[in-house]
Amino acid sequence: MNQHTMKLMTKYFDYMQKGTKRIEVRLNDEKRKKLKIGDTILFEEDCENPRSFNTKIIDLYYEDQFQKLLEKFDISLFASEKETKEELLQVLNQIYSKEKQNQYGVVGIRIELQED
Repeated sequence: MNQHTMKLMTKYFDYMQKGTKRIEVRLNDEKRKKLKIGDTILFEEDCENPRSFNTKIIDLYYEDQFQKLLEKFDISLFASEKETKEELLQVLNQIYSKEKQNQYGVVGIRIELQED
């Protein structure tokens, strides 16, 4: 079992910490290829004075594009029910280019919060 660290924008950090967001999506790059079910991830807020919390990976979902991954699940597992899949997809496509998505594919990381 390995420990990983990832940064999250404040909005998504809050969703995950409150229990709304249960699937984190990333490029399936070299760093993410090392993820295994049962590993832990320390999520840190991407800001000057970050908060953090621990999670455990309970499943991994692979696709070649974020759009295909988002189609498989309800938006509430990725963000908030107030956000649409289209809005989330726009954010993801700004962060990760279509070229990068085609190069690496994408991964959905299903997590559960861990008690400190």
